Amino acid sequence: MYTPEALLDLHERAHRSLQNLLAHCRRLSAEELDRAVPGFGYASVRLQLHHVMSAQEYWLGVLQGRSDPEDNEAAYPTLDALAGFRQQVAAATDAYLRRCSREELNTPRLMITWQKKEQRLVPALVVLRTLTHLYQHQGQITAMCRLLGKPAAGMDFPIAP
Repeated sequence: MYTPEALLDLHERAHRSLQNLLAHCRRLSAEELDRAVPGFGYASVRLQLHHVMSAQEYWLGVLQGRSDPEDNEAAYPTLDALAGFRQQVAAATDAYLRRCSREELNTPRLMITWQKKEQRLVPALVVLRTLTHLYQHQGQITAMCRLLGKPAAGMDFPIAP
């Protein structure tokens, strides 16, 4: 059984790691941030970063009865804009988890997802999905940084307090 406290801790650690990645990406020029790197679904570092945050925002909306993906990556043209978006999404997820009971987080319920698809999902697993998704793309972004000549280190899940 997942607790709000455990999910809050995991969420905070994941976003701390994402903040470190954003700080590392400040080493990239604006051109490098938007440069298409072959072999990635979201072709640039900026698009990868936007996707991670918009996906968490989308799934939080699903948990709250909305299915409204935010796909306006043009609204986040800089790392400062992306950092603000990260902060907004993290705060909204934090607030959601602080309102949830253990029972609510662990009880499967019907939710409406992409293209009005109805699915029975466990809210805690939806939250965990957004965190594992963050690390999936963080790995892709660090690979992109390496290919752009700016390798990153220390981006793993933070185990220290």
